[in-house]
Amino acid sequence: MIRNIIFDWSGTLVDDLPAVWQATNYVFEQAGVPALTLDQFRAEFCLPFKGFYDRYVPHLELPQLEKWFHQRLREVQHTVVCLPKAREFLEFCRAQRLRTFLLSSVHEDHFAIQEKATDLGRYLDRPYVGVWDKRQKIHEVLAENELMPSETLFIGDMQHDVETSRHGGVYSCAVLTGYNSLPQLRAAGPDVIVEHLGELQAILQHHRLDFPSADPSTETSAVPTASREAHPVSTVGALIHDGRGRVLLIRTHKWSGLWGIPGGKIKEGETAVHALRRELKEETDLEVDDIDFVLVQDCIHSSEFYRRAHFVLLNYVCRCVGSARVRLNEEAQEFRWLSMDEAYSLPLNTPTRVLLDAVRERQKDWLYPDAALRQ
Repeated sequence: MIRNIIFDWSGTLVDDLPAVWQATNYVFEQAGVPALTLDQFRAEFCLPFKGFYDRYVPHLELPQLEKWFHQRLREVQHTVVCLPKAREFLEFCRAQRLRTFLLSSVHEDHFAIQEKATDLGRYLDRPYVGVWDKRQKIHEVLAENELMPSETLFIGDMQHDVETSRHGGVYSCAVLTGYNSLPQLRAAGPDVIVEHLGELQAILQHHRLDFPSADPSTETSAVPTASREAHPVSTVGALIHDGRGRVLLIRTHKWSGLWGIPGGKIKEGETAVHALRRELKEETDLEVDDIDFVLVQDCIHSSEFYRRAHFVLLNYVCRCVGSARVRLNEEAQEFRWLSMDEAYSLPLNTPTRVLLDAVRERQKDWLYPDAALRQ
């Protein structure tokens, strides 16, 4: 049974990725090194910091780099906010009387400001911050607080966090809300990967705080997820048109950072079209009309999706009503309105590419009803 949870801070409880990215690029600017895009930064950034800096600015001393970094971070850390589901999960931990700790590389001065702004510190029994290498610290955390590894779970968003769990012989949970991508986290081999802390809460509730897996000190441990349905799940999704020849695509961590369409599961008692309108409203804040069914797809254990799942995908096209102003919820990270040709230039998940192909073929059928004319 899980009785203790150790949290990472950045990318796990708070969203400081934009601020840290800006501060890092400020360091590179001072050092005369080209800036990184956000995607490049997420792909390259690693802990401990020294390994990351050594790849880009090996000619500069770490104290100077840290001075520049913290100077800029102080200016932008007002943008740091609590991640969705984080507060609810911490409240769940309190209700279950779980002991909670923090093991993070965040500087103690920045933590003090961010903890005050988010009010998350009151949920933590003891914070350990300013830790350069968590692998070297976790045994101290376990010993000082008399935590049994078999009753302890470490939650983080980076490969280093998963490695730290393995060093401490504790369970590991990787979240997709932070710095490392799904392929990076999969390569590290955590016990479980979740989209956000709300999903982890469902897993713990489902198992009554028990992880019925192998010994967490072994690398073969695998925790079954509560969200892994035992039967195919029916979902709806749509390629939304804006009336100007553009379609909406969104990018999500749970599809390996690939681009796709908005949509989600059909609820009990819902019609497919009602579910589609609801999901599109929740994920994009758009009202839609002219809904037209295109095709059904089988999506069985796709390696692009963050967990093992079997979906039956009902795909539609539709038109947004009124303003094409998109407001994403926490499930997606980015959106773009693009022409069909531009849409194909993005790294698309496989179901979305299949849908685009089907829509394009339908357009040909409408323009050229005689198949011979399309040769």
